[in-house]
Amino acid sequence: MKLYYVPRTRATRPRWMLEELGVPYELVRLDPSKGETRTPEHLARQPLGHVPALEDGDVTLFESAAICLWLAERFPEKGLVPPPGTAGRAAAYQWLFFAETELEPPLGEISRQNRRPEAERDAAAIADARKRFLAAAAALEAPLARNAYLLGGAFTVADLVAGACTSWGKALAGGLDGLPSVEAWLGRLKARPAWKRATAD
Repeated sequence: MKLYYVPRTRATRPRWMLEELGVPYELVRLDPSKGETRTPEHLARQPLGHVPALEDGDVTLFESAAICLWLAERFPEKGLVPPPGTAGRAAAYQWLFFAETELEPPLGEISRQNRRPEAERDAAAIADARKRFLAAAAALEAPLARNAYLLGGAFTVADLVAGACTSWGKALAGGLDGLPSVEAWLGRLKARPAWKRATAD
């Protein structure tokens, strides 16, 4: 199994999943500054030249949440996704899509603005994006006030993907004021040995 990877990108999510699973894998580090994500070989794996991409036998897959769900399903004995056809599996789908469609899009806008020279940044666009992210993050507060993790008492792929997005958002938005249960959840996630290994670089 090979994970094509650039540090401090969405590729950290499947790396974290692989570390949680404790299965053997090869981490293939790519350097975008050297054009390594634009080679014909990598574009055959990921047509936009992004990371992550996973090769797992005869399966080649891109998109971080899709890879994380695939890996959780590949190793059901690890307990990182509820069984198919259960209410828990439905909830996992819900929070995975929520992370990708509600938590993450405003963060992309903030990140794009921050890459511009300071004089060219759109302060109103940044403020709006922060507001949208915090509104989305607030939706996590009630379930996390009831339970340690999104699906109940156990860590799952839903926590991994939503947690990775929320951690990025906390950094970009300047905090998570008024969301103590979300803050405590992030603390639990970041205390996990697999998180520490996956984010070491």
